[in-house]
Amino acid sequence: MTLKYSGDIDELAYPFIFEDSPLCDFEILTDELCTYTGLALSQLAQGEIRQSLEWLQPCIFHLNGSIRGKCGIFEADIEKLKADYHYFREQVSDSNKRFVLPRGVGPVIQLHQCRSLAKKVVRQLVLVDASGKKVPETLPRFTNLLVNYYFALTRVLNQQAGIEEPEYISINYPKPACIKDKK
Repeated sequence: MTLKYSGDIDELAYPFIFEDSPLCDFEILTDELCTYTGLALSQLAQGEIRQSLEWLQPCIFHLNGSIRGKCGIFEADIEKLKADYHYFREQVSDSNKRFVLPRGVGPVIQLHQCRSLAKKVVRQLVLVDASGKKVPETLPRFTNLLVNYYFALTRVLNQQAGIEEPEYISINYPKPACIKDKK
């Protein structure tokens, strides 16, 4: 049996929910990402991180609609997100840590969840592309950047709270050649 719309609008969560396509999964993941971003926002007092996330949250819904409708992620959005990312990354005093164990309190954990969800969104874009749907080039660029941006925010917030973040060093993989040691 193939699941389908019953015809009763009250019993339809989303117009494309029964679609057999990676597009709907992309839209659901970006909806979840926007929700977690809002949850983190609800726990932040006024400040630079809150202002940045307030700008970002509607962009995530623009990202959501960009796969099926008109592309709503522009070069200016990537430049703004990259500038914010660099700004927050530069605030981290121990930036030589490549990756840390995801720890923290309050909005930090939600932002770690956002970082992880953003990776899922990138992967879903890969599936959308593999299905033959043209993916605007700004979408994977913006979404990959989101992963790094959320990571920088977690580092800044934990640093401000005095929370030690143990560096995670994998025993499974050698250090990538593209990562140069800082001396």
